[in-house]
Amino acid sequence: MNPNEQRLEYPFGDTLAEPGSAFTVAEGVKWVRLPLPFVLDHINVWLLRDRFEGREGWTIVDCGVARPEVKAMWEQVFENALEGLPVLRVIVTHMHPDHIGLASWLCERWNAPLWMTMTDYFQARNWALPPGSGQVTGGPNGESAVRHFSRHGLRDPEALEQIRQRAGYYPSLAGQPPHFFRRIMHGDRIVIGEREWQVIVGYGHAPEHASLYCDSLKVLISGDMVLPRISTNVSVFDFEPEANPLPLYLKSLERYAHLAPDTLVLPSHGKPFRGLHERIAQQHAHHADRLAEVMEACVEPQSTADIVPVLFKRKLDLHQLTFAMGEALAHLHALYFEGRLQRHMDEDGIWRFSVPTSAA
Repeated sequence: MNPNEQRLEYPFGDTLAEPGSAFTVAEGVKWVRLPLPFVLDHINVWLLRDRFEGREGWTIVDCGVARPEVKAMWEQVFENALEGLPVLRVIVTHMHPDHIGLASWLCERWNAPLWMTMTDYFQARNWALPPGSGQVTGGPNGESAVRHFSRHGLRDPEALEQIRQRAGYYPSLAGQPPHFFRRIMHGDRIVIGEREWQVIVGYGHAPEHASLYCDSLKVLISGDMVLPRISTNVSVFDFEPEANPLPLYLKSLERYAHLAPDTLVLPSHGKPFRGLHERIAQQHAHHADRLAEVMEACVEPQSTADIVPVLFKRKLDLHQLTFAMGEALAHLHALYFEGRLQRHMDEDGIWRFSVPTSAA
């Protein structure tokens, strides 16, 4: 456990939800843990005891990726954890495939409606189109991503070819979401069972990420906005190449400032914890340190690819590298749009960032 984690409280210790079952973390709230085919090998999803439109049952928050083994695990959960009751609705925090992947299957399986933010719903529909169907992008892969990463210094032919060949990667993990959905927005208060859950929308990680907070339980379903062990990915990708998401993310964290200090945080990855305000402070400090490192490196002109090893000391696989490139560029853009860095495109067609001469 690293020093930052030691300042958090894990009320369930090393206990994890067992595969195919659910672990109760609060009254009417159960934790389900599903596998992911990445180095980050799991996602936490949640079952909320519900009464909806006159029926007793459960609301599911987040879905897992669209893989047969994940469907099979869900079937075990239905058998073991639902107490003989149906799923009444499905809430998705955001459009990344580990969160929305099985939304269509779950909604069809239980004839349950999908609830999520509008921006993420339509982004998911766009990304899930098969390559060549006229979509803007298939996520951080494909030909558009190759051009984007190449402009920012990633010129390794093998890596670029792998990114090109992964144009259908998002659809393979997510598929099309349901054709209909119910929109949720920041500030909405959703009654689930006998309890009210407040929607808290955040930016930077996804277009319109929705967390859920129940004041009567002092429970926050944080999605990917607040994680206990790893930092939330904040990236600039090809579909919005001039984006400046890092300030958006840090500003979004202020929306949790009013929550109770003893809030139980239910993250999408890692274990449930207490210490929300401590963790938010850690995130601000983490990014301040990373921005300082980027400034120091940019005394000499640097591409985004040059900054990746400054921010990430470990060896990265291709999946991690695309997100590392996106995150490195997010830090460069934060400094560039603040006026602390300048940029130019060199003769090789690569954007390079540097400290202005007057500031060096």
